[in-house]
Amino acid sequence: MDIGKLPNEILREKILRKIRKINEDVIVTPSIGEDCAAIKFDDEVCVVTTDPITAATKDIGKIGVIINSNDIASSGVRPIGITVTLLAPPNAKIEEIENIMDDIIKTCEGLNIDILGGHTEITDAVNRYILSITAIGKGKNIVKTGGAKVGDDLIMTGYAGLEGTFILANELYDKLIFKVDKHILDKVKKMQPSISVLEVGLVAGKFGVNSMHDATEGGILGAIWEVAASSGKGVYVYKDKIPMLEETKSICNALGLDPYRLISSGAMLISTSKGEELLNIFKEKGIHASIIGKITEKDIILNDGGKEIEIKEPSSDEIYKAFKED
Repeated sequence: MDIGKLPNEILREKILRKIRKINEDVIVTPSIGEDCAAIKFDDEVCVVTTDPITAATKDIGKIGVIINSNDIASSGVRPIGITVTLLAPPNAKIEEIENIMDDIIKTCEGLNIDILGGHTEITDAVNRYILSITAIGKGKNIVKTGGAKVGDDLIMTGYAGLEGTFILANELYDKLIFKVDKHILDKVKKMQPSISVLEVGLVAGKFGVNSMHDATEGGILGAIWEVAASSGKGVYVYKDKIPMLEETKSICNALGLDPYRLISSGAMLISTSKGEELLNIFKEKGIHASIIGKITEKDIILNDGGKEIEIKEPSSDEIYKAFKED
């Protein structure tokens, strides 16, 4: 099988269709593209998500906290705590484990998130560090991936492929230095704080939107497909309106990767009937955002310079091709 997330068709047929909701208090259950589960507690909702770090080996503590807090933020609520599982290979050094945990602690402090507990283990079941984090948030109302409505503007914040760009620049620096200008690589290595969408999620949640989804594996096109599939709707998107840094294009071009299918934490997709109004709010807060398309009745279409192309279901993320070749 390809490296990366289990293909959606297999996930749907072999796992998700077998899961039955047991407790009435569970109000959001697992489905394709849905970022979080949700549990009702009196007049509030507890939101839960979990994600591992497998592609990166550097700064995994920071990245792990941010991508999981992003999932909670995509529900329009603030994360309040995490649990941490860190699996280390037998050749691990205590200094490395300490550095990873220091990064987790500092990142949590910066985001006002508590560390609730976890597990740390040395095991020969892994040949490099594997970090898995579960994040928890709460709020009065939540936003789902699958809430998009026909006629909604589709807003994208941030830049496509940003997380993948950061990982590639760090992990493959010695390889890329012969293909990409050193100034570009050094600039990208300083971009990590930009992959957080916590403020975006809270602003959009307060504004009141129909759908939110942060783009991770499968890139921005994969995330667009997931919003449409989860909502049972179509999408019409203009490729030239999708924000992307020139640094991402340069690095992906050097490695022969599709930047629109590259892991994209730091980008949030939002659907709302009041796109321009929300854009103005984002602008006031210094958040980069653009309307890239519309929610439609059916079909998931990318307009590429006037040519209409069907956006396919996401497969293995482009980032794994780079490491496979390396």
